[in-house]
Amino acid sequence: MPFNGHVVWITGASSGIGRALALEFARRGADLALSARREEKLRDVAGEIEALGHDALVVPCDVTEEAQVEAAVQQIVDHFGHLDVAVANAGFGVMGTIEDVDAETWRRQLDVNVVGLTQTARYAIPELRKTSGRVVLIGSVASMVTLPNTGAYSASKAAVRSIGQALSMELKDDSVTCTTIHPGLVESDIARVDNTNVHDPDRKDPRNQELMWPTDKAARVMADAIEKRKREYVFTGHGKIMGFLCRHFPGVMFPILANFSR
Repeated sequence: MPFNGHVVWITGASSGIGRALALEFARRGADLALSARREEKLRDVAGEIEALGHDALVVPCDVTEEAQVEAAVQQIVDHFGHLDVAVANAGFGVMGTIEDVDAETWRRQLDVNVVGLTQTARYAIPELRKTSGRVVLIGSVASMVTLPNTGAYSASKAAVRSIGQALSMELKDDSVTCTTIHPGLVESDIARVDNTNVHDPDRKDPRNQELMWPTDKAARVMADAIEKRKREYVFTGHGKIMGFLCRHFPGVMFPILANFSR
């Protein structure tokens, strides 16, 4: 039980990777603080965690509202007394060509995926210093592999990768460590959230279902990487391969990816 007695805070915990990771941490002995905008979904996850024998605190929070992020950390510390792991997982994906995506949509994408993530880390780190804790940033293989119509999302995740690298350097002599995780294709609701960041359960997921990892499998490898305090971790297998090829053989990959949508 490597996280026995630890308190783990996860944003975007109402579904998908966030929910699965919360349950995985509970199985490894942790108590959970769960944040997202959909409080009823958070309460469902909290019930699952309590059924595993662990405490679950529901802390509704919109990461684009700095005051809510700050208040969430204070509520967690008031309830549990400490914080050991903070996972900045909240995010969504804007789809559309660069020509079609307007400024407001760009700001919404960056406000959630980049600014919200940094403020989650910013307010958690002072508490994590007290426990020699871990801050975790959820990026994406899209930070290395850009496809047509994904420019806004890929740009936001490339920013997450840079933020993770900078934060790891800034914390180099600190007791807190930063792990940036880049998932490949994983079952989630991200494709069912539109460009206005509104969830639509009837929205079709266009991603390749044959390559999709189940969330429980993804949560296990992510928790392993967090436990080992890895600085950067990429999965799945296809994600690692595509990321490697795009970084080292961009000329070869460009025509392949440019024609992807066709």
